[in-house]
Amino acid sequence: MTRRLISSGSRFEAKIGYSRAVVDGDWVHVSGTTGYDYAAGTIAPDVVAQCRQTLANIEAALTQAGCGFDDVLRVHYYLLDAAEFPSCWELLRGAFGTARPAATMLVVAGLAQPEMRIEIEVTARRAGARA
Repeated sequence: MTRRLISSGSRFEAKIGYSRAVVDGDWVHVSGTTGYDYAAGTIAPDVVAQCRQTLANIEAALTQAGCGFDDVLRVHYYLLDAAEFPSCWELLRGAFGTARPAATMLVVAGLAQPEMRIEIEVTARRAGARA
């Protein structure tokens, strides 16, 4: 099996010592991902904009790993406020609606930075492995 590390360029990866994603054979493990725009170094203040950017960041990692949202088998959502979750559903359905992965939503007391409103992590298996 081949193990490959994927980086998004996030400053947190180098500071903390982790990868955006790890490809291990046909499995793809995407770390908890937030709504930072890594190119601009910014994060929007509202949860919907953060969710949109989070999904873009995850999609970039999945693409580098050779798969996409339809290959996601498991997703974990972490939010500061459960009341904000429904405002993200349309975006989440757009990303995961076809794959319909097993999912868990957790309300947490805080994320790594105070401006973060949502964090999403996924596990995928490349389609060729399931054929």
